[in-house]
Amino acid sequence: MKRFAKGVIMLCLCIVSAAPVSLATANEEAKLTPIEVFSRLPQFYSVALSPSGNRIAMERNSESEDLAALMTLDIETGKVFYLLRADNKKVKINWYRWANDEDLLVSAKYEISEAGTKYFKTRLYVMKYNEQGGDPEQVIDWRHIKRYQENSKRAPQFQDEIIDMLPDDPDHILMAIDIARPLEPSVFKVNVKTRKISRLEKGKKRIRDWVTDRQGNLRIGITLNYETGDRDIYLLNEEDEYEKLFSYNVSDDKPISIAGFAADPNILYFKRYLGDYRALYKMDLTTREETLVYADDEYDVDGSLIYSPVTKDAIGVRHANAKGGRYYWEPRYEALQENLNNVLKDRKNYLVRFSQNEDVYLLYSESDTHPGRYYVGNQREGTLKFLFDQYPDIVPESLSDHTRVDITMRDKATIEGYLTLPKHGEAPYPTVIFPHGGPGGRDYAGFDYWTAYFNSRGYAVMRPNFRGSTGYGYSFSEAQMQSWGMAMQDDIADATQWMIDQGYTDKTKVCIVGASYGGFAALAATVKSPEMYTCAVSFAGVSDLDRLVFRARAFVNKKLVKKQIGEDQDDRERRSPINFVENIKTPILLIHGEEDRVVHVEQSRNMAEELEDHDKVFEYVELPFGNHHLSIQSNRMKTFEAMDNFLSKYLH
Repeated sequence: MKRFAKGVIMLCLCIVSAAPVSLATANEEAKLTPIEVFSRLPQFYSVALSPSGNRIAMERNSESEDLAALMTLDIETGKVFYLLRADNKKVKINWYRWANDEDLLVSAKYEISEAGTKYFKTRLYVMKYNEQGGDPEQVIDWRHIKRYQENSKRAPQFQDEIIDMLPDDPDHILMAIDIARPLEPSVFKVNVKTRKISRLEKGKKRIRDWVTDRQGNLRIGITLNYETGDRDIYLLNEEDEYEKLFSYNVSDDKPISIAGFAADPNILYFKRYLGDYRALYKMDLTTREETLVYADDEYDVDGSLIYSPVTKDAIGVRHANAKGGRYYWEPRYEALQENLNNVLKDRKNYLVRFSQNEDVYLLYSESDTHPGRYYVGNQREGTLKFLFDQYPDIVPESLSDHTRVDITMRDKATIEGYLTLPKHGEAPYPTVIFPHGGPGGRDYAGFDYWTAYFNSRGYAVMRPNFRGSTGYGYSFSEAQMQSWGMAMQDDIADATQWMIDQGYTDKTKVCIVGASYGGFAALAATVKSPEMYTCAVSFAGVSDLDRLVFRARAFVNKKLVKKQIGEDQDDRERRSPINFVENIKTPILLIHGEEDRVVHVEQSRNMAEELEDHDKVFEYVELPFGNHHLSIQSNRMKTFEAMDNFLSKYLH
């Protein structure tokens, strides 16, 4: 662990006004910024505040090696403990939470192989916050659980699902473990200190997920039939009977989701659609009366409930379109948010976590031109102190603001996109069209390291939230169903044409770059709109929809995947870029991780073989141990180096 010591010495608390000062002008930054500044993993991330507010836990990435270290920091003394490290290859730190002020729960992810199929398993460990270099202890002790097993040879794949941290009982947690039957987890109460375990509820009725009230009592069971797509939400009543609250089909109906309970165990928050947009409701479980709590006329209410550690009651909801990304119905929290917005102007300021007495809070602040930094605040003392930057080498003055634009499509529909122009050069610019993954995702304002890199090289960037993106209502998101390569692809082409028509883009220098679904869109563009694009880059992209559906056969959600991608094999083949390689004229860069468990590496391998067989211009880079999320430092660097060389060749 000594290799991290230098960085630890620099970790300190500073008053907000003592923010770092840039040593370079914007023009110097644009010319001189090395590529590793943008491709480097965040210095610190996943910061967690202890219940007392005296300590934080976080991961730190090494600048020079493929290592991540889990560490704790005493906020007052600055003392640091390194607990463990992972190579981000075969073993990855999945997440961690404070069980109490002394014990840290750590989920680790491991790769396993069974019957030729590789997948991950998870295990849960507990560590003392100050046990530097100590061995983590596994929370699930099989000596205490084997009596519940119906098959002694089978170990559950996932052993880290916590359904309640039981903050009023710091020695215990509630866990869901499918120990008796696969995919029907039982609920166990686990002592994190002694590892003793007792079963509260046996798995039943196809229940996949359990929800507790604020008193730690099991109240909700949520089922899913993978064959039919039917989902039922049950209430466990006072007679220990399961009473159906909601039913819908995940493929055909507007979904209903449980948000959580109020401090009053008879009040349940849930989300359902108000017209075309998802809204937050609450229900009185005694009378079944429903009340609208919060809605947005233009966007889905997309986040989770926010709770007060003191009152145990819901005080607001996370919502990307709300000011500060939070909507509060408790005035004192709204006042705190407003004060922070006044101090840290022109930024999104996210209250991440409060201490148990709410005196201390953890704050994350970012904007288009501020890569992201953490602060710790104290309401009683009225102080706000800087902790650290996620990307300390990126100069904020070098970054450009994102402009949200409305773009009219060929069928007169409107989509949103984010336009980002470089700090240097003049229009029309060489341009990167950068569609997001998912496709059930979306782009937002705020710092984006890909966009920052593109801008640093003088490229304008367009990130279109095409049909199928989430957050814009049910009809908009459902446009992705069985539509890969169709209307969604047309939206991306229309956004490209808009860039040209508005004078932002040099039509002879346009590259489409995408990851995951965005990678599919990049490849599809070389087939469907070849005249538009000078080059295309696909990271972890899909090239063969039929093969994607075939791969899903080994998983329980195979029918749902087929329904999403397309039921008809001939149709899937017509929308797959790999079947039209002979017509491709656009130079292509393919990049894929060899251990990608989301989009199998064969998608790029097979595409590369077809391109080679047809003597097409392409490059293929395969990343050793690489996953779907570029979480290994050396692989990020290889990706950005390959992309930098490729874009320089075709956009300059």
